[in-house]
Amino acid sequence: MKNLILSAIPFFLLTIILEAVWDKIKGTGFVTWKDSLTNIAIGTGSLLGKFIPTATIYWFCWYISPLRIEPAWWSWAVVLLLDDFFYYWFHRISHESRFFWNMHVVHHSSDHYNLSVAVRQSWFGGLVAWVFYVPIALLGFPPEMMLTAHAINLLYQYWIHTQFIGRLGWLEWIFNCPTHHRVHHGVNEPYLDKNYGGILIIWDRLFGTFAEETEPVRYGIIKPLRSYNPLWANLHAWKEMLDAMRTRPTWREKWQCVWGAPAMNPAQAPAWQPETRATAQV
Repeated sequence: MKNLILSAIPFFLLTIILEAVWDKIKGTGFVTWKDSLTNIAIGTGSLLGKFIPTATIYWFCWYISPLRIEPAWWSWAVVLLLDDFFYYWFHRISHESRFFWNMHVVHHSSDHYNLSVAVRQSWFGGLVAWVFYVPIALLGFPPEMMLTAHAINLLYQYWIHTQFIGRLGWLEWIFNCPTHHRVHHGVNEPYLDKNYGGILIIWDRLFGTFAEETEPVRYGIIKPLRSYNPLWANLHAWKEMLDAMRTRPTWREKWQCVWGAPAMNPAQAPAWQPETRATAQV
């Protein structure tokens, strides 16, 4: 089966370049070349996750299921809805559990917000993400439908990583739009742990994790990465977790270091200094 994500790479690169050119023309400072190159390097490394036999795992779960659902207009609609529902919970847990956050933090650790950030994905996320979608296979949806639905979900999320698209009216009540995802990437206290939806924003409205964009967004993570090293971007959170475990006297506390909530206390955040074209390290 043709991989939709890999097929879209030329489109990603073209639109990243076009956005950077537009940013230069407008002088907005949303894009810096060093950060964008880091994002692309991290995204290239994340392609290693394509070697994880996700399709085989889904096929086995589908094979042992007594249910069978054939491709049809209605089943495509259902599998897209289910994929988005389970994505919401995977995404939410990736913020609420330190083990999963250690992978997802890679995506959030850029201090900028533009299309190149969309491809800034963890090198290790594919090792665990498949677990959350197994119920879809057990419901009888074939792996081909599952993988296509998930690719559509991820492709949709690409365009919302931009500051050049403003408010979109009634669409914002149903769909995840750039304004919603800008909030999700913010470290402003009202924005922390909000707007987890993939294609739809209705899950956040239903489960109490929705927030409007009401103030300028400060992008990044509470403890800034301050590095353009792709390897360190993928490993720094694991080192911090291991360091924290060494300081905990009991096994219960060590366990909480792994599976408990990430330490994201806004009161402990250092003063935020936005990187501009004048201050960017080149």
